[in-house]
Amino acid sequence: MACFYHPDKPAMGICKHCHRGLCMDCAAFVDDSLACLDRHEDQVRGINLMIERGILQAKRVSSGYARNAIFYFLVGGLFAGFGLLQYRFLGLQAVFFILIGLFLLYVAVANLVESKKYK
Repeated sequence: MACFYHPDKPAMGICKHCHRGLCMDCAAFVDDSLACLDRHEDQVRGINLMIERGILQAKRVSSGYARNAIFYFLVGGLFAGFGLLQYRFLGLQAVFFILIGLFLLYVAVANLVESKKYK
């Protein structure tokens, strides 16, 4: 691949903003990325900042899913336990509580799985 701005020179990398090949004379190092010298340095800084913010947000989302999993597990256990204890007194109505409890336990497991994706 040749440099976009100097076609006679080989490219050493690609600009993170415009994806053009850059030679040593045209490349500017921004953090750990390459940018077109005096052209896209600010845009690459912005891209890197957005990536860092995305990683931080993913960690926050992960803890939210974990908290939700704990809540749904507790509430689902209470509903299922209440339904099981009251089955002989309430009959079919207790089955409704058991089903709600099982659904909430399923949601707890789903939230726990989602929390592991973002760590």
